[in-house]
Formats: sequence, structure tokens, C-alpha cells
Amino acid sequence: MIITRTPYRVSFFGGGTDFPAHYSEHGGAVISSTINRYSYIHCRHLPPYFDHKYRIRYFQTERVSSVADIQHPSVRECIRFLDYKYPLEILHSGDIPAMSGIGSSSSFTVGLLMALYGLQGRMVTKRELAEHAIIVEQERIRENVGSQDQYAAAFGGFNRIDFGRGKQIMINPLFIPKENLDYLQDNLLFCFSGIARMSSEIQAEHKKNLPLMVSQLKEMHHMVDEAQSLLGQGEKGIDAFGSLLHEAWKLKKSFSKKVSTEVLDVIYKRAMDAGASGGKVCGAGGGGFMMFYVRPEYRERVKNALQGMLIVPIRLEHLGAHVVFFAHEDYTVFPEKIADSRD
Repeated sequence: MIITRTPYRVSFFGGGTDFPAHYSEHGGAVISSTINRYSYIHCRHLPPYFDHKYRIRYFQTERVSSVADIQHPSVRECIRFLDYKYPLEILHSGDIPAMSGIGSSSSFTVGLLMALYGLQGRMVTKRELAEHAIIVEQERIRENVGSQDQYAAAFGGFNRIDFGRGKQIMINPLFIPKENLDYLQDNLLFCFSGIARMSSEIQAEHKKNLPLMVSQLKEMHHMVDEAQSLLGQGEKGIDAFGSLLHEAWKLKKSFSKKVSTEVLDVIYKRAMDAGASGGKVCGAGGGGFMMFYVRPEYRERVKNALQGMLIVPIRLEHLGAHVVFFAHEDYTVFPEKIADSRD
């Protein structure tokens, strides 16, 4: 039995430049951090007492006898990718609901791969976890996702991730004085819009429009450089970092009409009018979490302006995907029971 814990992430700058179709030609970069909200995967070999071979529980429960019958795309394709041979029970729980803009799907995939590798007795690097999650999501499931979330979930921490021509990806931890990092965290305010959205639909339109948005994406890339320089300039630099979020959000809204909605625009304006310096809708947009940069003297006023919305306290974290429990199981018994569990 194994239990993995994989963090969700918030992306500050550069979102959209992490699509292979863009960065393989133009390069890209993001600044993001994992947060202390997690995806948990509980995984074990299913005992041979049932009339099914796979029991999978997320927001629904599946009981099936072949990999091909598994409806959850990440579970199905992770098992196929690792050519896993034994019946499984997989349980998922998360601190934050899916479709919220905090990289939950990639955190799930990274955590599940780590669990399955663990049950096989295999130790893989964080880079391998990220690379294999990208293969599962982009090539096998063919989801409309970029390449930042998998690296963020696997490595953890506050990082600049660079996407080079030729699809080379480098993760660079941002070394920020503790007082600057504390000041940034204290001034971030997260609220849940209560609106679930299918990021894949928004990302599909974004992906289709990539050739038309090269100049905007290059500007996003330049903002990453500017934001990184501001992080080392004390409180005034951090405040400017917060204000730059507003400029990035205005640019991101130009990508697609689906990035924001009338409801989200109203919420955003209320927060800005109450004293927020900048903000954004997390992830692809369209709903989920919103993040605002709010100096201490305006915090209560902004909270009052967002009455009725759920304010979620978070802190930035640095562990990345990790195992919280592991115990050996004797799954070599009843070998005849596993013969028909494969495709």
C-alpha cells in the first residue's frame, strides 16, 4: 500500500507560453509556486475476493474488470503507460475541488504515477515524474494542457520554469530573501468563485489561436523576466510584482473570450476598487480560484467587497510530490487471478 501527496500550484506569470507548439519555436517561461493544498492518492493491490479487478474512487466510483473499461482517462493511461500487471484499488481525495485553476489534473497524474512506480519498487526522479506525466496527458490522453503544471507538481517550490526551443525544460528555484517571500505570501488573497469550468475547452481555443498570439505570448515571456527582477527588490519590488499581475491579466484576457466572464469581471472590479493592486483568475480562466495582491491596509476592505465568496488561506510550499506512507504487500499470491485483468 502507498499514499502519495502532491501539491497544487498557482501560476503568477507566463501562462500560455508553456504549450509545446509555442515554446518549441519561440521559447517560453513561467513563474509559479506550489501551495499547501494537496492531492492524495491511496493505492494498493486489490485483494482477489471480488468480481472486479479495478476499484477506482474519485468523485465517482468505478468497478471494472479490464483496463480498457476504466473511464478515468489519467488512471487508464497511467496503468497502460507503466504496463502495470496487477489488480488495483485507487482512491483519490483533494483539498480543493477539480476544475479550479490550480493544476489539479496534473497533480493527480504525477501523484498516481509516483504511487504506481512505488508499488513496483521503482524509484524515479522528479524530472522523470514530470516528463512521464506530460507523455500521459499530452500524448496519450491528448488533453489540451501545457507543460508547466507537471513540473510544478513534481518538483514543488517557488520556481521559474523555462521552456526552450527544441522542447528542453529547465526548472530554476527562485532564491528570494525570506522577508520578501513572507511579505508576498501575506499580501496574496485567494478566493473561490464557485464556478466550475472545463479548462480543456478554454485551452483548446487557446491552442488553436497560438499562431495568432505570438506577439502577446512574447510579451508574457518578457513579463516573467521583469517579475523575477522585482522579487529581489524588497517590499517596493514585491508591491510592483503585485501590480504587474494586473497587466498580465489584461493581456491574458485578450487570448480568448472564454478566459473571463461577466461575473468574474464584476468580482475582479470589486476587488480592485476596494484596494487590490492586481490579480488574476487562476489557471486557464473561466472560473475556479481568483488571486489578488492586496496590501495589509486594504485587506479587510477587499474581503468585505468579496463577501459571499470563500476566502481560502494558503501558503507557498516546497516539497513537491512525495510519499507519506508505504508498506509492502504480498501480491504474488493467487497468480491465476491476474491473468485476465489485462487488456
